[in-house]
Amino acid sequence: METLDIQITEVGEDFIRGTMPVDHRTVQPYGILHGGASVALAETLGSIAAHLVVDSDLYFTVGMEVNANHLRPVTRGRVTGTARPIHIGKSSQVWGIEIKNEENKMVCISRITMAVVPKSKLKK
Repeated sequence: METLDIQITEVGEDFIRGTMPVDHRTVQPYGILHGGASVALAETLGSIAAHLVVDSDLYFTVGMEVNANHLRPVTRGRVTGTARPIHIGKSSQVWGIEIKNEENKMVCISRITMAVVPKSKLKK
């Protein structure tokens, strides 16, 4: 989070929101937001959200799959991602993440699937 300057800006009852700059750390050679940076923002928000809805004394959450559709280029400013639950189950969670530019236009839509793993199954 620190490397890409991802900031958590809001945690609501059914969402988490964060921002990331579009700058030398997050653009690709053409000067537009790198798809991998968008996925890093999406995965960060989905992972934090998943962790927040389990009893962290008993469970940990780990990513199983993440995908993204990159819809429009961004060359400057900050993007804002909002993660909302699609499915909160006993052993898995699915989160949808919308990333928008400063004009509130959709930049990327992403989805992450998280495994919910009992800590008692952790091999040491």
